[in-house]
Amino acid sequence: LTGVLDDCLCDIESIDDFNTFKIFPKIQKLQERDYFRYYKVNLKRPCPFWADDGHCSIKDCHVEPCPESKIPVGIKAGSSNKYSKAANNSKELEDCEQANKLGAVNSTLSNQSKEAFIDWARYDDSQDHFCELDDERSPDAQYVDLLLNPERYTGYKGPSAWRVWNSIYEENCFKPRSVYRPLNPLAPSRGGSCLLVSVCDFAWTGLCLEKRVFYKLISGLHASINLHLCANYLLEETWGKPRWGPNVKEFTRRFDPAETKGEGPRRLKNLYFLYLIELRALSKVAPYFERAVVDLYTGNGHEDAESKALLLDIFRDTKSFHMHFDEKSMFAGDKKGAKSLKEEFRLHFKNISRIMDCVGCDKCRLWGKLQTQGLGTALKILFSEKEIQSLPENSPSKGFQLTRQEIVALVNAFGR
Repeated sequence: LTGVLDDCLCDIESIDDFNTFKIFPKIQKLQERDYFRYYKVNLKRPCPFWADDGHCSIKDCHVEPCPESKIPVGIKAGSSNKYSKAANNSKELEDCEQANKLGAVNSTLSNQSKEAFIDWARYDDSQDHFCELDDERSPDAQYVDLLLNPERYTGYKGPSAWRVWNSIYEENCFKPRSVYRPLNPLAPSRGGSCLLVSVCDFAWTGLCLEKRVFYKLISGLHASINLHLCANYLLEETWGKPRWGPNVKEFTRRFDPAETKGEGPRRLKNLYFLYLIELRALSKVAPYFERAVVDLYTGNGHEDAESKALLLDIFRDTKSFHMHFDEKSMFAGDKKGAKSLKEEFRLHFKNISRIMDCVGCDKCRLWGKLQTQGLGTALKILFSEKEIQSLPENSPSKGFQLTRQEIVALVNAFGR
């Protein structure tokens, strides 16, 4: 890919250089810090839109959580504010089956982490969001170590996966009403999974900037998932030992112009556009974190200070980028119309976050929910500029607040 992106004055080469040499190495380090590696998620929420057609039975999708009775009280944030050392018996952890086969979600946590989660809970405050947030007090919500559960291809495909993406694009993505191009999973194909193949690409005729931006963000999110599944693909499994790695053939099939009737490069450009939007959000939210009252609290003072210093260093880099997307060009019409469109924008995106509870593969659901919440947090930031600028220096803000879950999702989604 080369050249300037649509709807902004940024060229791809500048983004590549900026990301490769400045941002990516630091974001990688930040994702490895305790504050950012644990994400609380409910993978058992029912699909709100259609009857559940059953979870993926492939072992790469599988999650084997510890029984409720075996999980120490200390990690049940919200259900108990007291930490019981008696409940934190390492023998109980050993009794739990560790789900570490292939793509299984590993929910095992260190004792130190459990203590930190109790303190993290006091930083979380409910807000009006772009995403449908999990109830962290639910007994079904559990902490997941993202480093032990990388996003990769699980084999999840077919009608169930198709239904999710078709619902996202056809019912929740702005597009010309005359266009309808769903991908039929039952039609003859080359074995494609809907999680890996773009459902539809729409002409821009009649779409205003805001709706073009919305579509590009969803397409960019889809492309991001495509790329990670192609880059971390189950190449072979010999005697129970899986070998994961890049699958160039799959990548070519999903993005090569000749294989996608010219659409592949645009899908990749939408990924760059998504990067710019989340980069812009990071630069805009910097004042929130620059205040002394905000800590990345884990209970380890030395690590917390290092984590915040690294995050502030990343903010300095994001501010130095000279070709940011200008969100001020959005919703700039008459106030009544702009307000209505912004609310429509928010509700569409919130609906997409709810659709993630319909993903049948737990590994796919985990990363889908995290990346959707990360993008939703970025949008919340971009639409809260005035509130962020008026933050009090030495006291918590009532006008703008980020929960720990939003912060973790924002950083990890951008890292993706």
